[in-house]
Amino acid sequence: MSLPALATAFLLMVTLGYSVKCWLSPFGDCRKCDGMGHAFKTDRKGRLKRGKDCRRCQATGKRIRVGRWIYNRAARTYRAGTR
Repeated sequence: MSLPALATAFLLMVTLGYSVKCWLSPFGDCRKCDGMGHAFKTDRKGRLKRGKDCRRCQATGKRIRVGRWIYNRAARTYRAGTR
């Protein structure tokens, strides 16, 4: 196989893999709080203590994946256009 064909096959595999991941698991861990729902902070003595609730995920620890967000937006637009 030539190099462009190999690169195209690789990109197709990555895209299909991510699509399957978004279909099976539409929610991933929040990047800001690492899926905990809140941040950890240290006090002056170096001990961990719980911080405030995460504003990005509203303390759920989950976020919608980018691919699933794009799919939801496209499906909503399609449904609105066919009514």
